[in-house]
Amino acid sequence: MEKTFMEAMDFRHACKVFDETKKITDEDMNYILEVGRKSPSSFGMEGWKFLVITNEELKAKIRPVCWNQVQVTSCSHLVIILAAIDAVKPSSGEVERKFKRREMPQDKLDFYLGLYADHLKQTLSSDDNIYSWTAKQSYIALGNMMTAAAIKGIDTCPIEGFEKENLEKVLELDTSKYQVSCVLPFGY
Repeated sequence: MEKTFMEAMDFRHACKVFDETKKITDEDMNYILEVGRKSPSSFGMEGWKFLVITNEELKAKIRPVCWNQVQVTSCSHLVIILAAIDAVKPSSGEVERKFKRREMPQDKLDFYLGLYADHLKQTLSSDDNIYSWTAKQSYIALGNMMTAAAIKGIDTCPIEGFEKENLEKVLELDTSKYQVSCVLPFGY
């Protein structure tokens, strides 16, 4: 049974141990992920990616670099939220592609591309600065996904306690493209 927004906020808490016998349906997980995908972001860049992990062997490899937290392996679905690096750079072509989602004449598109590059000049000046910006953006999606889960009666536990570089190695990430922002287990 779905909850109202306030009921979901009252329900939501950081679940420390999940019932390993209970699994989230594909329908409910897709709902949660779609809420994350549709979350607002600065300039509409949606500078995130969600890795959905259900493979028990991979979750077991991830757990030691997440301070050995039991939620990582006891959850139904482990979502690793990644912060985009390359995709938010004007040179990537992704920025222009995302602006083109809104049909506009070329002169207006050029104006927005210039505004984006100029306004974010300092932010886009290094991968570290970009990570700081996109990781903050990803927390909008994280919060919305946690609330969407709570509406469905699904528990979550946002985890910042992890060894970032080691987790990125376990996931074999190309960190010039994406870096780990947060770890978010879902379950009951």
